[in-house]
Amino acid sequence: MTTTLVTNIGSLVTNDPAQGDGTPLGLIENAAVVIDQDKIAWVGAAAEAPAADTAFDAQGRAAIPGFVDSHSHLVFAGDRTQEFNARMSGRSYSAGGIRTTVAATRAATDAELEANLVRHLHEARRQGTTTFETKSGYGLTVADEARALRIAAAHTEEVTYLGAHIVSPDYAEDPAGYVDLVTGEMLDACAPYARWVDVFCEKGAFDGDQARAVLTAGAAKGLIPRVHANQLSFGPGVQLAVELEAASADHCTHLTDADVDALANSSGRTVATLLPGAEFSTRAQWPDARRLLDAGVTVALSTDCNPGSSYTSSMPFCIALAVRDMRMTPDEALWSATTGGARALRRTDIGVLAPGARADLALLDAPSHVHLAYRPGVPLVSAVWQRGVRVH
Repeated sequence: MTTTLVTNIGSLVTNDPAQGDGTPLGLIENAAVVIDQDKIAWVGAAAEAPAADTAFDAQGRAAIPGFVDSHSHLVFAGDRTQEFNARMSGRSYSAGGIRTTVAATRAATDAELEANLVRHLHEARRQGTTTFETKSGYGLTVADEARALRIAAAHTEEVTYLGAHIVSPDYAEDPAGYVDLVTGEMLDACAPYARWVDVFCEKGAFDGDQARAVLTAGAAKGLIPRVHANQLSFGPGVQLAVELEAASADHCTHLTDADVDALANSSGRTVATLLPGAEFSTRAQWPDARRLLDAGVTVALSTDCNPGSSYTSSMPFCIALAVRDMRMTPDEALWSATTGGARALRRTDIGVLAPGARADLALLDAPSHVHLAYRPGVPLVSAVWQRGVRVH
């Protein structure tokens, strides 16, 4: 049994208000952390740190909880560079672009899909991500959706069944038949690998009634709902998410006052997960994080990493976008990318550095977490521990 003391931390973000300065970030200056196997055993002032078997000198760097990326689409094949290039030249994004990735994913081998997933996971880990959720949704057949989830489940416990990403091209003339498949045979094949069920509730994808059918069928199989809601237009997605006590309503770009009120009145039960990489990559309207936060809504930040509309695995980049374009403070953005993401996954053991929490932390080559937004695009993550093991 080996314990590790990470000491000489210039500024430690714990996300535990009981620690340090009493703010939501629970900041401790001149701090240390003790890791015991895969858990945090102690946090506090470096001068008061207990002895440990080994020590790591942070040399005055800032330390933060590992990022919790609660929304990604990493089981895919192919590339949509041409689509992105065309869109940046004036063509608007629509849900139809997903079909390109569906064709490439169906044609890929299991080994190719897993290798691509692992490559993106390593890429994200180097940038401080220690927990990620990922979805199916690029197979849209029973066999392809099930294999996507099986591959994902080998790398994370946060796996989401998204057979209802778009209506499969095979059912273009029979959307109702596809909903029957998603809520029947496909669900039966996929549920053993998944924790969550999701649906793209949007014009061009699934309407409110179809989304309700998908989510309630998933819930009946023990899967917890989450919803792609109100990304491209106003619609029923947010209200449906709150009504069905979904863990999160994701995107939340086009919101009425009633939508904001519904999220606020859910008392944090339904988290608003904002995905600024999607707005950056599609030149779309930015979600108004300030409006949500001022209303008391619990907000998470995530990458939405996918090959079509948000091909980034960088949580620091999303933090910088949120601060610059979504009216979040640096403190709020960091909290949303860590504890906020944990709440979107209904987890209390991650996104926080406190005794008993999972030992996931990142050191920044900077004296403060504010540098994540202050120095956008700079590779600031200098070391990462995941489950108590230094992985970068």
